[in-house]
Amino acid sequence: MPSLPVFLLDRIGPLRHLRPLRRPGEQQSGRLRWLFAPSLPALGFAVRTTAAALIALIIALWMELDDPQWASMTVWIVAQGSRGESISKAKWRLVGTAIGVVMSITLISAFIQQAWLFFPALGIWVGVCCTLATVVRNFRSYALVLAGYTCAIIAIGAIPNPANVFMTAMSRATYIVLGITCESVLAGLFAHNLADMARRNIRDKLRTALGNVSASVSSLLSGDEEALVRSRAMFGPILSINDQIEFSEVEMGPHGHEGDHARAALAAVSVLLSRGLGMAVRLQYVDTDQPVFRATAARVSTFLTSLPPQLENDDTVQHLLEDLRLLRGECRQQIVDALTTEISMQQVRVQDNPEIQALLDGRILHNALDELLGELEQAIREYDASQHFIRGDHFHFRLQSHVYKREAFYNGLRATVAITSAGLVWEVTAWPAGLGFITFVAIVCGLFATRENPVVATTQFMVGSLWAALVSFFLVFVVLPTQETYEMLVASLTIPMIAGGLASRNAGTALHAAAYTLLLPNFVHPFNQGREDEIAWFNSTAAILLGVAFAVIMFRAVMPFSSAAERWRMRRTLLRDLRTLASAEPIPLNQNWIGRNIDRFARLIRHAGPTPSPTIEGCLQGTLAAMTIGLNIIRLRNLLQRDQIPPAARRPIEVVMKRMSRFTGKYGRTAQSARIATNTLRRIEAMEPNITTRIELTRAIAYLIVVSHELEANAVFLDASKPYKAA
Repeated sequence: MPSLPVFLLDRIGPLRHLRPLRRPGEQQSGRLRWLFAPSLPALGFAVRTTAAALIALIIALWMELDDPQWASMTVWIVAQGSRGESISKAKWRLVGTAIGVVMSITLISAFIQQAWLFFPALGIWVGVCCTLATVVRNFRSYALVLAGYTCAIIAIGAIPNPANVFMTAMSRATYIVLGITCESVLAGLFAHNLADMARRNIRDKLRTALGNVSASVSSLLSGDEEALVRSRAMFGPILSINDQIEFSEVEMGPHGHEGDHARAALAAVSVLLSRGLGMAVRLQYVDTDQPVFRATAARVSTFLTSLPPQLENDDTVQHLLEDLRLLRGECRQQIVDALTTEISMQQVRVQDNPEIQALLDGRILHNALDELLGELEQAIREYDASQHFIRGDHFHFRLQSHVYKREAFYNGLRATVAITSAGLVWEVTAWPAGLGFITFVAIVCGLFATRENPVVATTQFMVGSLWAALVSFFLVFVVLPTQETYEMLVASLTIPMIAGGLASRNAGTALHAAAYTLLLPNFVHPFNQGREDEIAWFNSTAAILLGVAFAVIMFRAVMPFSSAAERWRMRRTLLRDLRTLASAEPIPLNQNWIGRNIDRFARLIRHAGPTPSPTIEGCLQGTLAAMTIGLNIIRLRNLLQRDQIPPAARRPIEVVMKRMSRFTGKYGRTAQSARIATNTLRRIEAMEPNITTRIELTRAIAYLIVVSHELEANAVFLDASKPYKAA
C-alpha cells in the first residue's frame, strides 16, 4: 500500500506524529555510505595507501629498525587525494625533516644537562615555526610546522641518552624517507597520463568558474536580486581552485607557464564578478529606462548564458572571442552615437537638461558593459593560454594572500606555552611515559596551530584518537597475540587501515581519520623482538591520548579562537587597506587587491558554516563592497595618472582620494565628497568639447557612482571602531 504524501500527513490531526517506517539500519547506512558504498576514487586511495603503509612497515621490520611504526605513519601523513598534492607534500616533508633534524641536534647539544633551558628553547622553536607557517600557503606551511615537531620528536626521544641524538635523528629520517618512497612508488604505479589529467583538471575547474560567474553576471544584468547573494559564495571555490593549480603544475612535470595563465584567468574571473556587482549598483543609480541599453544588455546577458558550452574546444573559443569583440564594438558604438547626438543637439548642455543626462546615463552604462566584457575577454584569453605550451613564454602571475600577523603570533605563543607546560608536568610528576606525552603535545600543536579554528579541529582529532585506541585495543589484545608471520600481520591491519583511508576521503570524517590513520600504527606498535604487552600498551596509549587532550585544553585556554574577534580584526585591516589604496605609490595592482580580499572572503565563508548568521552575511556583503570600492579607487587613480581630464575635473577626484586616505568609516564625509565629485564631473562633462576627454570623464563618473553608493550602503560595516552586528 503506498504511503500518504508528507503534506497530507502534516494536515491529519491524529496522524501528524506518525513517521514513515524504515528498515533497521537504514539511517545508519546513509551516514556510513562512505564506508559501505564508497566511491571508486576513495576506494582506490584507501587500498593504495594501505598497501604502501604496510609495505613500509614490513620493510622497517625487516631492517630491524627500533620504531618501525613511524614508517607506516609517514605514509598516511604524506598521502593525499591527488598525485600533485602527494608529491608536493613529500618534497616539503623532506625539507621540514632536514631542518628539524639539524635543530634537534643543536638543542640537545646546547642544553644537554639543562632541562629548564631545553624545554623553553624547544617551545620557542616550535612557536617560531608555527608563526612562520601561518603566513605562507599550502605545503610550505606544512614544512615549517614539520620542522618544529620533528625537532621535538627527535630531541625528546634523545633525552634518555643524549649522546645518541645523532643516531636517533638518522633513525627518524630513515623512517620518513622510507615512508615517502613507498607512498610515491605505489601512487606512481596507479598514476596514468598524469600530465594530461592535470591539464584536463585545470581546464574543467576554470571552465566551471567562468561558467558560474558568467551566469551570475547575466542574472545581475537581468535584475535578479538573489544573484548578488549567490555571487558571494563563488569566491571560496575560486581560492580553492587557485591552490589546486599549484598541485596540477607539479603533476604536469616540466611545463611552461600554464599554471600562471590559469591563476591570471581566475583573477580576471574575480574582477569580472566585481564588475558585475558594480554594474548592479549603476543599474540602481542611473536611468535604465532606455530601449537602446535594454537591447544591448539583453544581448550581453544571452551571450553570457551561452558561454560555458563554447569553452569546450579551441575552435569555439576563438569564435567566442570574435563574438566578444563584436559585442564590445557595439557598446562603444552606442557610446559614440550618444556623444554624436549630444553634440548635434542645438540645446545648451547643462546638468538640468533631462535629455542630456539620459544620454550620459546611457553612456555610463554602455561603458560599464564594455569594461565588464573586457574583463571577460581577458579571462577567456588567459583560460585559452592555460591549455597550451607557449614557446618563449615568460609570463608569471601570483595572487597575493592576506597575512594574519596577530593570528600568527597567537599560534606561536600557544605552541610555546603548551610545550613548556607539558615539560613542566613531566618534571613535576616524573611520569615514566611523560616523554611520549610531551612528544604528542608538540605534534598536535604543530598539526593544528595553522588551522583557522584549531579548537574544533583538535576536538575532532581527539575523537579520532579514541577510535584508534579502541581498534588497537582489539588488535593488540585479541588478534595479534595469535600471529607469528608478516603475512598475518598484514592481513590483520589491512581492513582497519582501509576503513581509515575511506574515512579520510569523506569530508565529515576527514579530521577524525587524520588522527585514526596516524595513531593506529603507533598504538599497535609492532616490533621484531616481541609484542606490545598490556602494561606497555596502557602506559603508551594513555600518554598519547593525554598528550592530545592536553593540547586540546591549551588551544581552548591560551588565546582561544574567536570568530567575532577575527572578523573585527579583518574589518580594521580592510579599513587600513582602503586608506593605503588611495595614497600608496606606486599604484597597487588589481591582482594584489583581489587576492587579499578573496582570501578574506574564503575565511568568512568557512566560518559561516552551512547556515550563515545575519552578522556573517553582513560581513560577506561588506567585504565584497570593500573589494569593489578598492577596485574603483585603483581605476580612478589610474585615470588620474593618464592625465587626460582637465584640472577642474581632477580636483574633485583628488579630494575624494585625499578623503579616502584618511577614511575612518565614521562620518560619511568620503561618500559625500564622492557624490559632490560625481555632480561636478557631470556638469564638466556636459560642457566638454573634446570627445576623448568626455569618455574619460564618463569613466570617472561611473567609478565615483559605485564608490559613493557602496560607502553609503555599508557605512555600519566600514565603521571598524566598534564590533559589527547585523540588525
